[in-house]
Amino acid sequence: MRGVTRGTAPVPLSVLDLVTVGSGSTAAQALRTSAELARLAERRGYHRHWVAEHHSMPGVASSSPAVILAHLAAHTERIRLGSGGVMLPNHAPLVIAEQFGTLEALAPGRVDLGLGRAPGTDGATAAALRRSERLNEGADDFPQQLAELIRFLDDDFPDGHPYSRIHAVPGPVQGPPGRPPVWLLGSSGFSARLAGTLGLPFAFAHHFSAQNTVPALDLYRESFRPSSVLAEPYALIGVAALACDDEAEARAQVLTGALSMLRLRTGRAGLIPTPEEAAAYPYTAMERDFVDGWLTNIVHGTPDAVREGLNDLQKRTGADELMLTANSHGGATRLRSYDLIADAYGLPTE
Repeated sequence: MRGVTRGTAPVPLSVLDLVTVGSGSTAAQALRTSAELARLAERRGYHRHWVAEHHSMPGVASSSPAVILAHLAAHTERIRLGSGGVMLPNHAPLVIAEQFGTLEALAPGRVDLGLGRAPGTDGATAAALRRSERLNEGADDFPQQLAELIRFLDDDFPDGHPYSRIHAVPGPVQGPPGRPPVWLLGSSGFSARLAGTLGLPFAFAHHFSAQNTVPALDLYRESFRPSSVLAEPYALIGVAALACDDEAEARAQVLTGALSMLRLRTGRAGLIPTPEEAAAYPYTAMERDFVDGWLTNIVHGTPDAVREGLNDLQKRTGADELMLTANSHGGATRLRSYDLIADAYGLPTE
């Protein structure tokens, strides 16, 4: 579970893949880039490659993490693969246990199951996913859903339980025990406290909730109770980071993601715009404030500048692992960024 620190990186480095689709591109191209990125990450010594669940977002092609992870497993040999995360209230726990049991059978010993309690989309889409208008019900029941999922993964419902004769397959009922480790994901204190109480690893979404990072990590560590999974807390943070050959290029590229987020937040979700479109967009004063604020939380610039920014962030948060997400219009830019950051830290080349 704990990663290996390579090169001069302060902690293990990993990849968070949103499988973004740029204007003029297609989901098929984005998925090909995702496979290429997983191979690059494996070759350069990144510890894990996670895929996030999102729905009804034209600029994101990661609505089915388990399907994508099976594809990535077929294109890699060593790197850990996982969900960052699967949104548990959107799915029946048994379904998730079966999906990730299948992934564990396909890639033994290198699958992570990261779980979140948000819908990963807007309320109307969440209602369509869950076939229910009672959206808070799923979030409120998250601890119970989590306990049920873990029981299915371990195949250990007690005698007399309604599910005691139900088995998630592939799973322990078929042979020696072995299942993906469970992570809790969050952007506030709820999952931080729950992960700590249960002694589970925790992943915090710093890339879109930076103001809550340190309080959530503090709460996780204060709440932590040793478990059969972890003797000590282990927390990674998701970080938006993009390295380019020069500062101006980096600024132009990250602006595309900022405009995409602005459109999403104002009900105008679409494909990731081109750098030219982002530069020419007629921002209002309020929109400019939003974009400027968003960009302050993206570590971007030359490789040396990104390395310094990541080092500083790790020192400020005490994160045990940094999971980097590079959001830009084109896949080639994202691939180049991970290579440049690996070079800046002296990560292996094979």
